[in-house]
Amino acid sequence: MEPNESDCQAFGPQSTHIGFIGLGTMGKPMAMNLVHAGYSLMVGDLKEDAVKEVVAAGAQAGSNKEICSFADVLILMLPAGPIVQSVLFGTKAAGGSISHSCAAARLHPGAMVCDMSSVKPSESRACRDLLAQEGVSFMDAPVSGGEKGAIEGKLAIMCGGKEADFEKMQPIFQVLGSSAVRIGDCGAGSVCKLTNQMIVADTTAAICEAFIFAVKAGADPECVYQAIRGGAAGSVVLDMKLPQMLAHDFTPPSAAAAILHKDVANCLDAAHEVASPVPYTAQTFEILQSMKAEGMLDEDFAAMIRHFEQLGNCRL
Repeated sequence: MEPNESDCQAFGPQSTHIGFIGLGTMGKPMAMNLVHAGYSLMVGDLKEDAVKEVVAAGAQAGSNKEICSFADVLILMLPAGPIVQSVLFGTKAAGGSISHSCAAARLHPGAMVCDMSSVKPSESRACRDLLAQEGVSFMDAPVSGGEKGAIEGKLAIMCGGKEADFEKMQPIFQVLGSSAVRIGDCGAGSVCKLTNQMIVADTTAAICEAFIFAVKAGADPECVYQAIRGGAAGSVVLDMKLPQMLAHDFTPPSAAAAILHKDVANCLDAAHEVASPVPYTAQTFEILQSMKAEGMLDEDFAAMIRHFEQLGNCRL
C-alpha cells in the first residue's frame, strides 16, 4: 500500500507527534531543539542518561515499539545502516517483507520515517521498499555540521525522497538546520552525505600533510594558517580542524574519528557499487585504519595529525 501523496499537510508542532531514536552526540541536541520548538516527542536510546536529559526537557520515553506506535514522524539518528535496519525491522523476514512483531510494524499508514543517520544509499532504498508495504513514507536526510551545528539548530540537511514528503518535513527541518536541500529520490541524500564525507576526510588528510611539511621546512604553522586561510586553500575544514591540531585538543571529540572511519568505509562500498574510482578516498581510509590500529578512533578526527607527525618525526 502506497502512502497518500496528495496529503501534503506539513508536520507542524501543534499537530505532529515525533518519535526520535538515537540520542548521541548530535541526536540529543537535535531532540532537545524539537522539544523546545513545541513538538510532542517520545525518545529512546541505549544511553539512559541521555534519555533522562531529554525527558527532563519535556519529552516522553518509550521502547522502540512504543515510539513507532506514537509517531507521525519517526526520526532516526543512529551510528550505521545495519543498526537502523535492526531498530526498524529486527531480523529481516524472508521474501522481502517485514515481521509483524518488529517495531516498524507499529507505524501507522501515512506515517513518515526520516533517517538522518549516515548510511549507504542502498541501505536507504531497502528501508524505503520495506516500509512502503506498510503505507509508510521514507526519506533519507543525513546531516552535516557536527555537534555545534546540532546544538545551534544550524545543520545542513541533505534529503532524498519524494517532493511532497520533503515539503511536509519543512517545519521540522527548519528547527534542526539552517538549510535543507532535496537532492533527488530516496538514496540521493545519502549519496550527498558520502560526497561530503569524501571531501571532509580527504581535505583533512591534505591539511595534515601540508602543515607537517611547513613545520619540517621551518615555518611557523600558525603564521602559515593565518596567511592562507583567506585564499584559495581556505576552507571550513581548515578553520574547524587546524586549531584543534595546533592545540592537540582531540578529546572529547566534536566529531569522532570512529564516525569518519565508518563513513569513509561506506564511501568506498558505495563507490565500488557504481564503479566509481576513488583513489584518494581509499588512501585516506588506510590512514584512518592506521588510527584504528593505534587506538585513536575515540578521539576527534583532527587527531589524524598524529599519524602524519609520526611519519614526519616531528610535532605540529
